[in-house]
Formats: sequence, structure tokens, C-alpha cells
Amino acid sequence: MVDAVSLARLALFADLGRAQLESVAHVLDEERHPRDARVLREGLAGNGFYVILDGEASVRIANEERARLHAGDFFGEVSIFTGDPAGADVVVAGDELHVAVLPGPELRPLLLEHPTVAVRMLEAGARRLQSANLWGS
Repeated sequence: MVDAVSLARLALFADLGRAQLESVAHVLDEERHPRDARVLREGLAGNGFYVILDGEASVRIANEERARLHAGDFFGEVSIFTGDPAGADVVVAGDELHVAVLPGPELRPLLLEHPTVAVRMLEAGARRLQSANLWGS
């Protein structure tokens, strides 16, 4: 279980009250991944939604870095929503990556129960899309 105080510091959960943070914390597990570990693999099915609590990760497509993720960033949601394999590798970029993990089937119910988290995810997704379009031009 993740500490609710840790979640409160992240923009994704900033709009939740204490009781809501506690309920979200109860459904999340914690994982720690060592340097250079692949948390998600391009082309393989993703089955979890990850929120970075501490550390840094590199998003790589065909072994080329496309983005850096930091505390508060999240990944894995696209595979869950589409049912498609992961479109990128997510690799630990520092000494260790500390993440909160939600099993894929539990993401939709969490978002329906906490629509402000869904809105924050949409906002972040829009920024990612905008960055990808700028990067590709």
C-alpha cells in the first residue's frame, strides 16, 4: 500500500481530499526497480498503471529516448485503455525507480470514482501529444 501523504504531493492526485487519497492509496502497490530495468517493454502487453513516486525513467522507442519521466508522471495507461501492446520501453534512468502500481483492470473504476484524476490524466495526455507533435516536426 502506498502512503496517502506521498500521493498528495503529486499533481495527478492534488484535487483529492484526505479520505479520497486514503481510498486510492489502499488500491495501489509499491514497486522499486533498479538502474536500467525495463518496467514496460515495447511490443509486449502492459498490465499496470504506474505513477512515479521517486526517480526518473526514460521512454524509448526503437531504443531512442523520446521523453524523460519524473516524480508525479505516469505511464502504462495507453495499453490499458486500448488493449494494445506497449508502444515504448520505459527504462529506469537513475539508480532506482520507485512507483505506485495499479493493476490494469482497476484503472477504469478508479477514474470513474475520482473524475478529477481522469481530468488530470487527460490534461497530461494532451501535453504529451503536443510535445510529440513538436518533436516530430
